[in-house]
Amino acid sequence: MYTVLAALLLARGKTVSDERLSTLLWGWEPPATRNAQLYTYVSRLRKHLGPEIELVREPPGYLIRTGSARLDLVEFEQFARNGREALAQRRYHDSARYLRAALRLWRGTALANVTEHLAAAEQPRLDEVRLTVLQDRIEAEMALGRHHQLVPELVGLVSQHPVREGMRIQLMTALCRCNRQSDALAAYYEGRRVLAEELGIDPGFELNAAYQAVLDGSLAEPVVGIGQQEAGVRPVPAMVPPETPDFTGRSLELAHLRELLQVGRRTSAPSSCVLITGMAGVGKTSLALRAAHANASLFPDGDLYADLRRPDGSAKNPSEVLKQFLRALGVNIGRHQGNLDELTRLFRTHIAGKRLLVVLDDAVGDSQLAPLLPHSSASGVIVTSRKPLAGTVGHRVCAGPLTENEAVDLLAATAGSERFLAEPTAARTIVDLCGRLPLPIRVAGLRLATRPQWSATVLVRRLEDPATRLDELRFGELSVQATLANSMMEISEATRLLLPRLAAVGHAEFPVSTAAEELGMSERAAGWVLDELLDAWLLETAGTDRAGRFLYRFHELVLLYMRYILSSQSCVEVT
Repeated sequence: MYTVLAALLLARGKTVSDERLSTLLWGWEPPATRNAQLYTYVSRLRKHLGPEIELVREPPGYLIRTGSARLDLVEFEQFARNGREALAQRRYHDSARYLRAALRLWRGTALANVTEHLAAAEQPRLDEVRLTVLQDRIEAEMALGRHHQLVPELVGLVSQHPVREGMRIQLMTALCRCNRQSDALAAYYEGRRVLAEELGIDPGFELNAAYQAVLDGSLAEPVVGIGQQEAGVRPVPAMVPPETPDFTGRSLELAHLRELLQVGRRTSAPSSCVLITGMAGVGKTSLALRAAHANASLFPDGDLYADLRRPDGSAKNPSEVLKQFLRALGVNIGRHQGNLDELTRLFRTHIAGKRLLVVLDDAVGDSQLAPLLPHSSASGVIVTSRKPLAGTVGHRVCAGPLTENEAVDLLAATAGSERFLAEPTAARTIVDLCGRLPLPIRVAGLRLATRPQWSATVLVRRLEDPATRLDELRFGELSVQATLANSMMEISEATRLLLPRLAAVGHAEFPVSTAAEELGMSERAAGWVLDELLDAWLLETAGTDRAGRFLYRFHELVLLYMRYILSSQSCVEVT
Protein backbone atom coordinates (compact mmCIF):
# COMPACT_ATOMS: atom_id res chain seq x y z
CA MET A 1 0.00 0.00 0.00
CA TYR A 2 2.81 2.43 0.88
CA THR A 3 4.49 1.61 -2.41
CA VAL A 4 1.35 2.49 -4.40
CA LEU A 5 0.92 5.78 -2.52
CA ALA A 6 4.58 6.74 -2.97
CA ALA A 7 4.53 5.88 -6.68
CA LEU A 8 1.41 7.99 -7.29
CA LEU A 9 2.75 10.97 -5.33
CA LEU A 10 6.09 10.86 -7.14
CA ALA A 11 4.22 11.02 -10.46
CA ARG A 12 3.11 14.64 -9.64
CA GLY A 13 -0.50 14.29 -10.83
CA LYS A 14 0.29 12.11 -13.84
CA THR A 15 -1.20 8.67 -14.43
CA VAL A 16 0.81 5.66 -13.32
CA SER A 17 -0.02 2.59 -15.37
CA ASP A 18 -1.03 -0.73 -13.85
CA GLU A 19 2.05 -2.29 -15.42
CA ARG A 20 4.32 0.30 -13.79
CA LEU A 21 2.67 -0.17 -10.40
CA SER A 22 2.95 -3.94 -10.75
CA THR A 23 6.67 -3.69 -11.52
CA LEU A 24 7.28 -1.41 -8.53
CA LEU A 25 5.37 -3.82 -6.26
CA TRP A 26 6.63 -7.22 -7.41
CA GLY A 27 9.39 -6.70 -9.94
CA TRP A 28 9.48 -8.88 -13.07
CA GLU A 29 7.60 -11.80 -11.50
CA PRO A 30 4.17 -10.47 -10.37
CA PRO A 31 1.58 -12.86 -8.91
CA ALA A 32 -1.30 -14.08 -11.00
CA THR A 33 -3.65 -12.06 -8.78
CA ARG A 34 -1.79 -8.80 -9.29
CA ASN A 35 -4.82 -6.87 -10.67
CA ALA A 36 -6.99 -7.89 -7.74
CA GLN A 37 -4.28 -7.05 -5.20
CA LEU A 38 -3.66 -3.69 -6.84
CA TYR A 39 -7.37 -2.87 -6.65
CA THR A 40 -7.34 -3.82 -2.96
CA TYR A 41 -4.41 -1.50 -2.23
CA VAL A 42 -6.12 1.43 -3.98
CA SER A 43 -9.35 0.83 -2.06
CA ARG A 44 -7.52 0.83 1.26
CA LEU A 45 -5.72 4.03 0.34
CA ARG A 46 -8.98 5.82 -0.46
CA LYS A 47 -10.27 4.99 3.02
CA HIS A 48 -7.09 6.17 4.73
CA LEU A 49 -6.71 9.39 2.73
CA GLY A 50 -10.26 10.62 3.13
CA PRO A 51 -12.43 12.66 0.75
CA GLU A 52 -10.00 15.60 0.41
CA ILE A 53 -7.58 13.47 -1.64
CA GLU A 54 -8.78 12.11 -4.99
CA LEU A 55 -7.39 8.75 -6.07
CA VAL A 56 -9.07 8.01 -9.40
CA ARG A 57 -8.95 5.39 -12.07
CA GLU A 58 -7.47 6.85 -15.26
CA PRO A 59 -6.86 4.06 -17.80
CA PRO A 60 -4.38 2.51 -18.17
CA GLY A 61 -3.74 3.16 -14.46
CA TYR A 62 -4.35 5.49 -11.54
CA LEU A 63 -3.56 9.07 -10.58
CA ILE A 64 -3.77 11.08 -7.37
CA ARG A 65 -4.94 14.68 -6.93
CA THR A 66 -3.77 16.17 -3.62
CA GLY A 67 -5.79 19.41 -3.83
CA SER A 68 -4.76 21.82 -1.08
CA ALA A 69 -2.86 19.20 0.88
CA ARG A 70 0.83 19.83 1.51
CA LEU A 71 3.40 17.41 0.20
CA ASP A 72 6.81 17.52 1.89
CA LEU A 73 8.69 16.75 -1.34
CA VAL A 74 7.07 19.70 -3.13
CA GLU A 75 7.84 22.06 -0.24
CA PHE A 76 11.38 20.71 -0.07
CA GLU A 77 11.93 21.48 -3.74
CA GLN A 78 10.52 25.00 -3.41
CA PHE A 79 12.76 25.83 -0.44
CA ALA A 80 15.72 24.34 -2.35
CA ARG A 81 15.02 26.52 -5.40
CA ASN A 82 14.80 29.64 -3.24
CA GLY A 83 18.05 28.69 -1.50
CA ARG A 84 19.93 28.12 -4.74
CA GLU A 85 18.73 31.44 -6.16
CA ALA A 86 19.86 33.27 -3.02
CA LEU A 87 23.22 31.47 -3.14
CA ALA A 88 23.75 32.52 -6.75
CA GLN A 89 22.98 36.13 -5.73
CA ARG A 90 25.39 35.86 -2.75
CA ARG A 91 22.58 36.41 -0.27
CA TYR A 92 24.19 33.86 2.01
CA HIS A 93 22.01 34.40 5.10
CA ASP A 94 18.82 33.93 3.05
CA SER A 95 20.31 30.96 1.23
CA ALA A 96 21.28 29.19 4.45
CA ARG A 97 17.82 29.86 5.92
CA TYR A 98 15.95 28.43 2.91
CA LEU A 99 18.20 25.41 2.58
CA ARG A 100 18.00 24.58 6.29
CA ALA A 101 14.21 24.75 6.02
CA ALA A 102 14.33 22.34 3.07
CA LEU A 103 16.50 19.85 4.92
CA ARG A 104 14.30 19.97 8.04
CA LEU A 105 11.54 18.40 5.90
CA TRP A 106 13.80 15.42 5.27
CA ARG A 107 13.07 13.15 8.23
CA GLY A 108 14.73 9.75 8.13
CA THR A 109 15.42 7.76 4.97
CA ALA A 110 13.43 8.50 1.85
CA LEU A 111 11.00 5.75 0.79
CA ALA A 112 11.75 3.70 3.89
CA ASN A 113 8.49 1.68 3.81
CA VAL A 114 8.32 0.79 0.11
CA THR A 115 9.40 -2.28 -1.83
CA GLU A 116 12.98 -2.72 -2.92
CA HIS A 117 11.83 -2.27 -6.53
CA LEU A 118 10.51 1.25 -5.98
CA ALA A 119 13.45 2.12 -3.71
CA ALA A 120 15.92 1.01 -6.38
CA ALA A 121 14.14 3.10 -9.01
CA GLU A 122 13.65 6.33 -7.06
CA GLN A 123 15.81 6.44 -3.91
CA PRO A 124 19.15 7.18 -5.64
CA ARG A 125 17.65 10.23 -7.34
CA LEU A 126 16.10 11.52 -4.10
CA ASP A 127 19.28 10.93 -2.14
CA GLU A 128 21.24 12.83 -4.78
CA VAL A 129 18.79 15.75 -4.57
CA ARG A 130 19.15 15.86 -0.78
CA LEU A 131 22.96 15.69 -0.89
CA THR A 132 23.06 18.49 -3.45
CA VAL A 133 20.94 20.70 -1.22
CA LEU A 134 23.11 19.76 1.74
CA GLN A 135 26.25 20.82 -0.13
CA ASP A 136 24.59 24.08 -1.15
CA ARG A 137 23.70 24.79 2.48
CA ILE A 138 27.29 24.08 3.56
CA GLU A 139 28.58 26.41 0.84
CA ALA A 140 26.31 29.19 2.09
CA GLU A 141 27.36 28.69 5.71
CA MET A 142 31.01 28.50 4.71
CA ALA A 143 30.62 31.90 3.09
CA LEU A 144 29.25 33.16 6.41
CA GLY A 145 32.48 32.09 8.17
CA ARG A 146 31.01 29.11 10.01
CA HIS A 147 33.80 26.72 9.06
CA HIS A 148 34.59 25.81 12.68
CA GLN A 149 31.03 24.54 13.24
CA LEU A 150 31.00 22.74 9.88
CA VAL A 151 34.13 20.59 10.34
CA PRO A 152 32.53 17.86 12.53
CA GLU A 153 29.53 17.60 10.19
CA LEU A 154 31.74 17.41 7.10
CA VAL A 155 33.96 14.76 8.66
CA GLY A 156 30.88 12.59 9.15
CA LEU A 157 29.53 13.28 5.66
CA VAL A 158 32.83 12.46 3.95
CA SER A 159 33.00 9.23 5.96
CA GLN A 160 29.50 8.31 4.72
CA HIS A 161 30.17 9.41 1.13
CA PRO A 162 33.93 8.87 0.60
CA VAL A 163 33.88 9.13 -3.21
CA ARG A 164 31.86 12.35 -3.31
CA GLU A 165 34.63 14.76 -4.26
CA GLY A 166 32.59 17.94 -3.74
CA MET A 167 32.09 17.19 -0.06
CA ARG A 168 35.76 16.34 0.35
CA ILE A 169 36.68 19.70 -1.17
CA GLN A 170 34.35 21.42 1.32
CA LEU A 171 35.99 19.51 4.19
CA MET A 172 39.46 20.52 2.98
CA THR A 173 38.31 24.14 2.71
CA ALA A 174 36.82 24.17 6.21
CA LEU A 175 39.95 22.57 7.67
CA CYS A 176 42.20 25.11 5.95
CA ARG A 177 40.11 27.97 7.25
CA CYS A 178 40.51 26.50 10.72
CA ASN A 179 44.30 26.55 10.10
CA ARG A 180 44.43 22.77 9.90
CA GLN A 181 46.31 22.47 6.64
CA SER A 182 47.87 19.13 7.55
CA ASP A 183 44.43 17.62 8.16
CA ALA A 184 43.23 19.06 4.85
CA LEU A 185 46.11 17.33 3.06
CA ALA A 186 45.33 14.09 4.90
CA ALA A 187 41.72 14.36 3.68
CA TYR A 188 42.97 14.70 0.11
CA TYR A 189 45.34 11.72 0.37
CA GLU A 190 42.56 9.58 1.84
CA GLY A 191 40.24 10.60 -1.00
CA ARG A 192 42.86 9.77 -3.60
CA ARG A 193 43.33 6.33 -2.02
CA VAL A 194 39.59 5.61 -1.88
CA LEU A 195 39.02 6.69 -5.48
CA ALA A 196 41.85 4.47 -6.67
CA GLU A 197 40.84 1.42 -4.63
CA GLU A 198 37.07 1.60 -5.09
CA LEU A 199 36.72 3.11 -8.57
CA GLY A 200 40.16 2.76 -10.12
CA ILE A 201 40.33 6.47 -10.97
CA ASP A 202 42.42 9.51 -10.05
CA PRO A 203 40.98 12.61 -8.34
CA GLY A 204 39.15 15.01 -10.63
CA PHE A 205 40.31 18.45 -11.67
CA GLU A 206 38.50 20.30 -8.86
CA LEU A 207 39.81 18.02 -6.11
CA ASN A 208 43.36 18.30 -7.45
CA ALA A 209 42.93 22.08 -7.67
CA ALA A 210 41.84 22.13 -4.02
CA TYR A 211 44.96 20.13 -3.12
CA GLN A 212 47.20 22.66 -4.87
CA ALA A 213 45.32 25.47 -3.13
CA VAL A 214 46.09 23.88 0.25
CA LEU A 215 49.77 23.74 -0.65
CA ASP A 216 50.01 27.37 -1.72
CA GLY A 217 47.72 28.63 1.05
CA SER A 218 45.04 30.08 -1.22
CA LEU A 219 42.31 27.77 0.10
CA ALA A 220 42.60 29.28 3.57
CA GLU A 221 41.14 32.67 4.43
CA PRO A 222 43.77 35.39 4.00
CA VAL A 223 42.70 37.23 7.16
CA VAL A 224 40.95 36.41 10.42
CA GLY A 225 37.57 34.82 9.79
CA ILE A 226 34.12 36.22 10.52
CA GLY A 227 33.34 36.09 14.20
CA GLN A 228 37.00 35.78 15.17
CA GLN A 229 37.76 39.23 13.81
CA GLU A 230 34.87 40.77 15.71
CA ALA A 231 36.00 39.15 18.93
CA GLY A 232 39.65 40.12 18.36
CA VAL A 233 40.76 36.48 18.64
CA ARG A 234 43.54 35.08 16.50
CA PRO A 235 43.21 31.50 15.21
CA VAL A 236 45.24 28.72 16.80
CA PRO A 237 47.40 27.18 14.05
CA ALA A 238 47.60 23.38 13.75
CA MET A 239 49.95 22.70 10.83
CA VAL A 240 51.89 19.65 12.04
CA PRO A 241 50.97 16.65 9.85
CA PRO A 242 49.63 13.42 11.39
CA GLU A 243 52.35 11.22 12.83
CA THR A 244 53.43 8.04 11.06
CA PRO A 245 50.81 5.37 11.95
CA ASP A 246 53.33 2.53 12.42
CA PHE A 247 55.87 4.58 14.41
CA THR A 248 57.79 2.24 16.72
CA GLY A 249 60.31 2.59 19.54
CA ARG A 250 62.55 5.64 20.13
CA SER A 251 61.48 5.93 23.78
CA LEU A 252 64.88 7.29 24.88
CA GLU A 253 64.99 9.87 22.09
CA LEU A 254 61.42 10.98 22.82
CA ALA A 255 62.17 11.41 26.51
CA HIS A 256 65.27 13.46 25.67
CA LEU A 257 63.30 15.62 23.24
CA ARG A 258 60.63 16.33 25.84
CA GLU A 259 63.27 17.41 28.31
CA LEU A 260 64.96 19.69 25.77
CA LEU A 261 61.68 21.27 24.68
CA GLN A 262 61.14 22.42 28.24
CA VAL A 263 64.58 23.99 28.64
CA GLY A 264 63.62 27.38 27.26
CA ARG A 265 60.59 27.58 29.54
CA ARG A 266 62.80 27.14 32.60
CA THR A 267 65.66 29.43 31.53
CA SER A 268 66.17 32.71 29.73
CA ALA A 269 67.12 30.95 26.48
CA PRO A 270 65.59 32.58 23.38
CA SER A 271 63.76 29.34 22.53
CA SER A 272 64.05 25.59 22.94
CA CYS A 273 65.58 24.70 19.56
CA VAL A 274 66.38 21.02 19.05
CA LEU A 275 68.01 19.47 15.98
CA ILE A 276 67.17 15.86 15.11
CA THR A 277 69.94 14.56 12.90
CA GLY A 278 71.01 11.24 11.44
CA MET A 279 71.64 9.42 8.19
CA ALA A 280 69.13 9.11 5.36
CA GLY A 281 66.28 6.73 6.11
CA VAL A 282 66.75 6.78 9.88
CA GLY A 283 63.32 8.32 10.49
CA LYS A 284 64.12 11.89 11.51
CA THR A 285 60.81 13.30 10.27
CA SER A 286 58.77 10.52 11.88
CA LEU A 287 60.52 11.13 15.19
CA ALA A 288 59.92 14.89 14.94
CA LEU A 289 56.20 14.42 14.25
CA ARG A 290 55.80 11.94 17.11
CA ALA A 291 57.58 14.35 19.46
CA ALA A 292 55.43 17.26 18.28
CA HIS A 293 52.17 15.42 18.92
CA ALA A 294 53.38 13.92 22.21
CA ASN A 295 54.32 17.37 23.55
CA ALA A 296 51.41 19.36 22.13
CA SER A 297 50.14 20.10 25.66
CA LEU A 298 53.30 22.16 26.30
CA PHE A 299 52.33 24.53 23.49
CA PRO A 300 48.65 25.52 23.84
CA ASP A 301 49.01 28.41 21.34
CA GLY A 302 49.36 25.95 18.46
CA ASP A 303 51.98 24.58 16.12
CA LEU A 304 53.56 25.56 12.80
CA TYR A 305 55.14 23.17 10.30
CA ALA A 306 57.12 23.52 7.10
CA ASP A 307 59.03 21.16 4.85
CA LEU A 308 62.03 23.30 3.93
CA ARG A 309 62.66 21.58 0.61
CA ARG A 310 60.65 21.40 -2.58
CA PRO A 311 59.85 18.03 -4.19
CA ASP A 312 62.92 18.35 -6.43
CA GLY A 313 65.17 18.72 -3.37
CA SER A 314 65.88 22.44 -3.78
CA ALA A 315 65.67 24.74 -0.79
CA LYS A 316 62.57 26.80 -0.11
CA ASN A 317 63.02 30.53 0.35
CA PRO A 318 62.46 31.58 4.01
CA SER A 319 60.08 34.31 2.79
CA GLU A 320 57.82 31.65 1.27
CA VAL A 321 57.70 29.75 4.56
CA LEU A 322 57.09 32.87 6.64
CA LYS A 323 54.09 33.79 4.49
CA GLN A 324 52.59 30.36 5.16
CA PHE A 325 53.18 30.80 8.89
CA LEU A 326 51.67 34.28 8.99
CA ARG A 327 48.58 33.13 7.11
CA ALA A 328 48.17 30.28 9.58
CA LEU A 329 48.42 32.81 12.42
CA GLY A 330 45.67 34.92 10.82
CA VAL A 331 47.98 37.83 9.99
CA ASN A 332 47.35 40.05 6.98
CA ILE A 333 50.74 40.27 5.27
CA GLY A 334 49.79 43.36 3.30
CA ARG A 335 52.73 45.38 2.00
CA HIS A 336 55.35 42.99 3.47
CA GLN A 337 54.94 40.42 0.68
CA GLY A 338 58.53 40.24 -0.56
CA ASN A 339 60.70 41.69 2.23
CA LEU A 340 62.38 38.93 4.27
CA ASP A 341 63.43 41.22 7.12
CA GLU A 342 59.93 42.70 7.43
CA LEU A 343 58.33 39.25 7.28
CA THR A 344 60.70 37.99 9.98
CA ARG A 345 59.91 40.95 12.27
CA LEU A 346 56.19 40.55 11.63
CA PHE A 347 56.40 36.83 12.44
CA ARG A 348 58.34 37.31 15.65
CA THR A 349 56.12 40.18 16.76
CA HIS A 350 52.95 38.11 16.43
CA ILE A 351 54.33 35.09 18.28
CA ALA A 352 56.14 37.01 21.03
CA GLY A 353 55.27 35.50 24.39
CA LYS A 354 53.23 32.68 22.86
CA ARG A 355 53.74 29.04 23.77
CA LEU A 356 54.08 27.86 20.19
CA LEU A 357 55.83 24.84 18.66
CA VAL A 358 57.58 25.25 15.31
CA VAL A 359 58.62 22.14 13.35
CA LEU A 360 61.07 22.75 10.48
CA ASP A 361 61.70 19.62 8.44
CA ASP A 362 64.77 18.89 6.30
CA ALA A 363 66.58 22.18 6.80
CA VAL A 364 69.23 23.04 4.20
CA GLY A 365 71.44 25.38 6.21
CA ASP A 366 71.73 28.03 8.91
CA SER A 367 70.97 30.93 6.58
CA GLN A 368 67.67 29.36 5.59
CA LEU A 369 66.78 28.48 9.17
CA ALA A 370 67.66 31.66 11.04
CA PRO A 371 64.71 33.86 9.90
CA LEU A 372 62.23 31.11 10.85
CA LEU A 373 63.24 30.81 14.49
CA PRO A 374 61.14 32.53 17.16
CA HIS A 375 62.85 34.70 19.74
CA SER A 376 60.60 33.72 22.62
CA SER A 377 61.52 31.70 25.68
CA ALA A 378 58.03 30.16 25.62
CA SER A 379 58.39 28.71 22.12
CA GLY A 380 59.82 25.37 21.09
CA VAL A 381 61.48 24.45 17.81
CA ILE A 382 62.19 21.02 16.33
CA VAL A 383 64.47 20.96 13.29
CA THR A 384 65.43 17.93 11.21
CA SER A 385 68.44 17.96 8.94
CA ARG A 386 71.39 15.94 7.70
CA LYS A 387 73.50 19.13 7.92
CA PRO A 388 75.53 20.15 11.01
CA LEU A 389 73.73 23.54 11.39
CA ALA A 390 76.36 24.86 13.73
CA GLY A 391 75.04 28.39 14.18
CA THR A 392 71.30 28.15 14.85
CA VAL A 393 70.49 25.18 17.09
CA GLY A 394 71.36 24.68 20.71
CA HIS A 395 70.68 20.97 21.27
CA ARG A 396 71.06 17.84 19.19
CA VAL A 397 69.39 14.44 19.20
CA CYS A 398 71.14 11.91 16.97
CA ALA A 399 68.81 9.21 15.69
CA GLY A 400 70.60 5.96 14.95
CA PRO A 401 69.41 2.57 13.73
CA LEU A 402 66.65 0.89 15.72
CA THR A 403 67.34 -1.86 18.20
CA GLU A 404 66.63 -5.36 16.91
CA ASN A 405 63.35 -5.62 18.84
CA GLU A 406 62.21 -2.16 17.70
CA ALA A 407 63.08 -3.01 14.11
CA VAL A 408 61.13 -6.28 14.22
CA ASP A 409 58.16 -4.50 15.84
CA LEU A 410 58.17 -1.91 13.03
CA LEU A 411 58.30 -4.63 10.36
CA ALA A 412 55.39 -6.45 12.03
CA ALA A 413 53.36 -3.24 12.36
CA THR A 414 53.80 -2.53 8.64
CA ALA A 415 53.40 -6.02 7.19
CA GLY A 416 51.11 -7.55 9.83
CA SER A 417 52.43 -9.55 12.78
CA GLU A 418 50.70 -12.75 11.57
CA ARG A 419 53.17 -12.89 8.65
CA PHE A 420 56.00 -13.76 11.04
CA LEU A 421 54.36 -16.16 13.50
CA ALA A 422 55.84 -19.14 11.69
CA GLU A 423 59.02 -17.35 10.52
CA PRO A 424 60.49 -15.30 13.40
CA THR A 425 64.05 -15.85 12.15
CA ALA A 426 63.14 -14.48 8.71
CA ALA A 427 61.81 -11.27 10.31
CA ARG A 428 65.10 -10.67 12.10
CA THR A 429 67.04 -11.40 8.92
CA ILE A 430 64.96 -8.86 6.98
CA VAL A 431 65.59 -6.05 9.48
CA ASP A 432 69.31 -6.85 9.54
CA LEU A 433 69.43 -6.69 5.74
CA CYS A 434 67.70 -3.29 6.04
CA GLY A 435 70.38 -2.06 8.43
CA ARG A 436 67.65 -1.61 11.08
CA LEU A 437 66.74 1.70 9.46
CA PRO A 438 63.03 2.65 9.56
CA LEU A 439 62.70 3.62 5.87
CA PRO A 440 63.94 0.36 4.32
CA ILE A 441 62.12 -1.65 7.00
CA ARG A 442 58.89 0.15 6.20
CA VAL A 443 59.42 -0.45 2.47
CA ALA A 444 60.06 -4.16 3.11
CA GLY A 445 56.93 -4.39 5.27
CA LEU A 446 54.79 -2.67 2.66
CA ARG A 447 56.02 -5.03 -0.03
CA LEU A 448 55.03 -8.00 2.11
CA ALA A 449 51.69 -6.43 3.03
CA THR A 450 50.76 -5.96 -0.65
CA ARG A 451 51.97 -9.42 -1.70
CA PRO A 452 50.03 -11.94 0.40
CA GLN A 453 51.41 -14.78 -1.73
CA TRP A 454 54.94 -14.05 -0.46
CA SER A 455 56.31 -15.58 2.71
CA ALA A 456 58.88 -13.70 4.75
CA THR A 457 61.47 -16.17 3.52
CA VAL A 458 60.74 -15.17 -0.09
CA LEU A 459 61.57 -11.55 0.75
CA VAL A 460 64.74 -12.64 2.56
CA ARG A 461 65.96 -14.40 -0.59
CA ARG A 462 65.24 -11.30 -2.68
CA LEU A 463 67.09 -9.01 -0.27
CA GLU A 464 70.12 -11.25 0.24
CA ASP A 465 71.65 -10.39 -3.13
CA PRO A 466 73.66 -7.18 -2.54
CA ALA A 467 73.59 -6.35 -6.26
CA THR A 468 69.79 -5.98 -6.31
CA ARG A 469 68.89 -5.12 -2.71
CA LEU A 470 68.42 -1.40 -3.35
CA ASP A 471 66.11 -2.23 -6.26
CA GLU A 472 64.04 -4.39 -3.91
CA LEU A 473 63.81 -1.60 -1.32
CA ARG A 474 61.44 0.51 -3.37
CA PHE A 475 57.67 0.85 -2.98
CA GLY A 476 55.52 3.53 -4.60
CA GLU A 477 57.13 6.89 -3.86
CA LEU A 478 59.39 5.38 -1.17
CA SER A 479 62.88 4.56 -2.40
CA VAL A 480 65.96 3.92 -0.30
CA GLN A 481 68.16 4.49 -3.34
CA ALA A 482 66.59 7.90 -4.03
CA THR A 483 66.98 8.91 -0.39
CA LEU A 484 70.67 8.00 -0.43
CA ALA A 485 71.05 9.91 -3.69
CA ASN A 486 69.72 13.02 -1.94
CA SER A 487 72.39 12.60 0.74
CA MET A 488 75.02 12.45 -1.96
CA MET A 489 73.92 15.86 -3.16
CA GLU A 490 74.86 17.31 0.25
CA ILE A 491 78.58 16.84 -0.38
CA SER A 492 80.90 18.62 -2.81
CA GLU A 493 81.34 17.32 -6.32
CA ALA A 494 84.99 16.52 -5.63
CA THR A 495 84.12 14.35 -2.64
CA ARG A 496 81.22 12.79 -4.55
CA LEU A 497 83.63 11.64 -7.23
CA LEU A 498 86.03 10.20 -4.65
CA LEU A 499 83.43 8.41 -2.56
CA PRO A 500 82.94 5.28 -4.72
CA ARG A 501 86.67 4.56 -4.47
CA LEU A 502 86.29 4.10 -0.73
CA ALA A 503 83.89 1.23 -1.38
CA ALA A 504 86.96 -1.00 -1.57
CA VAL A 505 87.28 -0.90 2.24
CA GLY A 506 84.01 -2.81 2.48
CA HIS A 507 82.44 -3.38 5.89
CA ALA A 508 85.71 -3.15 7.79
CA GLU A 509 86.48 -0.36 10.22
CA PHE A 510 89.35 1.74 8.90
CA PRO A 511 91.62 4.61 9.99
CA VAL A 512 92.36 7.72 7.97
CA SER A 513 95.58 6.13 6.66
CA THR A 514 93.55 3.46 4.86
CA ALA A 515 91.31 6.13 3.33
CA ALA A 516 94.41 8.06 2.19
CA GLU A 517 95.78 4.93 0.53
CA GLU A 518 92.49 4.16 -1.27
CA LEU A 519 92.07 7.76 -2.41
CA GLY A 520 95.69 8.32 -3.36
CA MET A 521 96.15 11.45 -1.26
CA SER A 522 97.75 12.64 1.95
CA GLU A 523 96.24 11.73 5.30
CA ARG A 524 95.47 15.39 5.93
CA ALA A 525 93.52 15.68 2.67
CA ALA A 526 91.80 12.33 3.29
CA GLY A 527 90.83 13.57 6.76
CA TRP A 528 88.96 16.51 5.22
CA VAL A 529 87.09 14.13 2.91
CA LEU A 530 86.12 11.91 5.86
CA ASP A 531 84.93 14.93 7.85
CA GLU A 532 82.69 15.99 4.98
CA LEU A 533 81.25 12.49 4.75
CA LEU A 534 80.65 12.45 8.50
CA ASP A 535 78.79 15.78 8.32
CA ALA A 536 76.55 14.35 5.55
CA TRP A 537 75.95 11.12 7.52
CA LEU A 538 77.43 9.03 4.73
CA LEU A 539 80.07 7.75 7.17
CA GLU A 540 80.06 7.00 10.91
CA THR A 541 82.72 6.83 13.60
CA ALA A 542 83.62 3.48 15.15
CA GLY A 543 85.79 4.33 18.15
CA THR A 544 89.60 4.05 18.12
CA ASP A 545 92.13 1.32 17.49
CA ARG A 546 94.92 0.22 19.84
CA ALA A 547 97.13 3.01 18.60
CA GLY A 548 94.49 5.58 19.50
CA ARG A 549 93.62 6.37 15.89
CA PHE A 550 90.01 7.21 15.04
CA LEU A 551 88.20 4.50 13.13
CA TYR A 552 85.42 4.91 10.56
CA ARG A 553 82.93 2.61 8.87
CA PHE A 554 80.21 2.72 6.26
CA HIS A 555 76.64 1.70 6.84
CA GLU A 556 75.71 -1.37 4.80
CA LEU A 557 73.21 0.49 2.63
CA VAL A 558 75.66 3.32 1.90
CA LEU A 559 78.18 0.72 0.73
CA LEU A 560 75.56 -0.82 -1.53
CA TYR A 561 74.80 2.58 -3.02
CA MET A 562 78.48 3.29 -3.68
CA ARG A 563 78.79 -0.07 -5.43
CA TYR A 564 75.69 0.83 -7.45
CA ILE A 565 77.41 4.05 -8.57
CA LEU A 566 80.53 2.11 -9.57
CA SER A 567 78.42 -0.34 -11.52
CA SER A 568 76.60 2.49 -13.29
CA GLN A 569 79.88 4.18 -14.19
CA SER A 570 81.21 0.90 -15.59
CA CYS A 571 78.11 0.50 -17.73
CA VAL A 572 78.56 4.01 -19.10
CA GLU A 573 82.23 3.38 -19.91
CA VAL A 574 81.39 0.13 -21.71
CA THR A 575 78.68 1.88 -23.70
